Amino acid sequence: MRRHIIAASALSLLCIAGATGVAAAQPAGGHGPSAMVFTITAGSGAAADTDTVLRAATLSCAYTAEGTHPAPRAACDALVATDGELNHLLAAPDTSRACPMYFDPVTVTADGVLSGRRVAWKHTFSNACTMSATLNGNPVYAF
Repeated sequence: MRRHIIAASALSLLCIAGATGVAAAQPAGGHGPSAMVFTITAGSGAAADTDTVLRAATLSCAYTAEGTHPAPRAACDALVATDGELNHLLAAPDTSRACPMYFDPVTVTADGVLSGRRVAWKHTFSNACTMSATLNGNPVYAF
């Protein structure tokens, strides 16, 4: 519940703050605007769970990349590379990295507008080490 409130609040603030600029600023590549909220939560992401938001970031990709994300240009480029299919952010786990076999779920989410289309995506990992190994340093969740 708390995750939904935080994500909705962050998305609302992002939309209010940049609604005029984002709506008018279309990138030259013909793609629509992007304004996203990303979260990393401790928990499985199931509706009945009371997950704890560990980190959250906002990202707006128009002519300029901006938001609370620490590397907005790299994150926008990685999002564009997914061609709207956020499962492409997930790589084969780094085989040189050994992760413990315990269950302490971590869920990543992405909510907002990506290239002009509404997106609501989440993926749950068995633990934080597995998340890190599977995302393989992808800049979208490097916050």
